[in-house]
This record gives sequence, structure tokens and C-alpha cells, in this order.
Amino acid sequence: MEAQRITLALVDSSAGYEARPDRVRLGDLARFADDVQTFLRGNGREVDTQQLEVAIRDGSLAIETAPLPAAPKLFQDLQALLTGELLDGLDARRKEVVERWQKAARKSRALAYRISAPFLSQPVVVSAQTDYRADDADQWVQVERYIRGEIQDLGGANKVNAHVRLPDGSTLTVSTEKDLLRDDKVNRLYKTAMLRVKAEYNVLTRELRNARLLAFVEYASTVDEEQLARLAQRGAAAWKDVADPVAWVDELRGGES
Repeated sequence: MEAQRITLALVDSSAGYEARPDRVRLGDLARFADDVQTFLRGNGREVDTQQLEVAIRDGSLAIETAPLPAAPKLFQDLQALLTGELLDGLDARRKEVVERWQKAARKSRALAYRISAPFLSQPVVVSAQTDYRADDADQWVQVERYIRGEIQDLGGANKVNAHVRLPDGSTLTVSTEKDLLRDDKVNRLYKTAMLRVKAEYNVLTRELRNARLLAFVEYASTVDEEQLARLAQRGAAAWKDVADPVAWVDELRGGES
């Protein structure tokens, strides 16, 4: 497929006038721009949104991208949004954006979202009349987890949180209380830390969301050679009368089938 321009539009008259490039509430603009960036980038980061050039177009408030040469998953997801309203199979980040848009559109009938591109037979529209949703099998459950990552941002004047870069390169935002950070005596910024969090966990995609910090957990990232040697000595003493440890363990397990 040749390079494609994609236009994402906010259709909003909830303020008593139609949002457009020369008049829009700043909060609405900021949220929409953030959603557009998340939608285009996706979980797989096909599109480098930091370098992407866009144009602001008339016709409500529309953001048009420069031609995107290679984003097969993005193009596939847009086609999927035209063929059905079930969001299973959609990129996880794009699914979150569409779910958020659908919820907002149901709350205010003066609000809708439209995505168009030359390769689409018609625009994708999210409005009060649509029903984009995830299948019931796509379940989120409450869990407590230990996560390890580099603290890239910590604090905040009103909304206090930590931005944690995980080993897979993704970033998890973890909300917290001011008191927890105030009482913490360790400078954790730009350092690897272990955190105990409560979060929602998707049993299918294995994603975490709405994470809340319960505590920082101290851990040693290096091996204590002396302690390791002491454990090895204790193990050797405990197994000294066993001629074949492998056979002994196998026998305890019932033997080979």
C-alpha cells in the first residue's frame, strides 16, 4: 500500500459552539492531541509521533498526518473498525482510545470522532449511535504486582505519579500519594527501582493499567558471593549422603512414566 495521509477529527459542539482550529477549549485540544498521538503510535510504536508532521484542518477540529509510508497494523486496525464494532484484535493502545471516545460520545451527544483516509471506503465514526466495545472475554482483574523499572519522572503538583520505564521499553504511569514520596529518603530518579503496585491486569493481553503505588521495595541487584558460598556449603552438607540426587528427586516424584 502506498503512503497514506490519515485525518482524525474531533466533532464537538458541547461548549455551545463547534470546536474548530480558531476556537476550541484548551483542555479539549490537549486531550484530543494526546489521544491522536496514542492512536497513531499504538502499542507497537509503528509511527514515530515525535517526528511526525501534521496539519490542522477545518471541518470541526481535524489533525491530518503527513503521508505514512509503512504502518500495516495501523491500516489493518482502521479497516477492522469499519467492518465491526468489536475491538478484540485491535492494538491495545488504540482500543483504549476508541473505548474512551465511545464512552465520551455516549455521555455527550454533541461529541463525536471521525477518522478518514484514502484507502478507507468511508470514514470511521465513533458517536453516541455506535457501540464500539471489547468482548466480555477481554477481562481486567485487580492484582498486586511487583514491577521493576527505571523511574523517569516522579512527583507532580496536583496529580502525583511516577513514570516507570519497564524492561520491555514501555512506560507505566503509577499514581501515588504525596506522603509516600515525601517520606521516602532515597533519590530514585533515573535509577532502577522495585515497586509494589495495585493495578488492573488484563488476563489476555497481560497489560497493566490504573496502577497505584503501594511501596518501594528495596532489593539488591548484585549477588552476595559470601552468602551464596554459605548456601552452597549448607546444600552440600545436606545432600552428602545421597549418591544420586537426580534419581532421588525423580523417585520422590513417582519415577519416570
